[in-house]
Amino acid sequence: MSQPAKLYQVIEDAIQRPLIPHEPAKQSLKQWAMFVLRDKGFKVIYAQNADFAIERGGEKLYFKVANTGNELDSKFNWITWDSNTKAVSVIPAQ
Repeated sequence: MSQPAKLYQVIEDAIQRPLIPHEPAKQSLKQWAMFVLRDKGFKVIYAQNADFAIERGGEKLYFKVANTGNELDSKFNWITWDSNTKAVSVIPAQ
């Protein structure tokens, strides 16, 4: 498994097994995702052209969040919420 693939796996594990579950009525998906990733030790920083970025070893991974998995721009990494299954997913950029 490549280094970026390992990192995405760690990010996905963090999102799939959070300290607190995402509750759309209580917090935005962006706020929740940033909290979960910080709680797992990631350095989450401001990003001008995305919702936030994760900085690791001088490299930045940019993320956007969406409450739907439809019509996502494949040049970004995404964290999405599926209201039908009540599940959060991580979708890597292409």
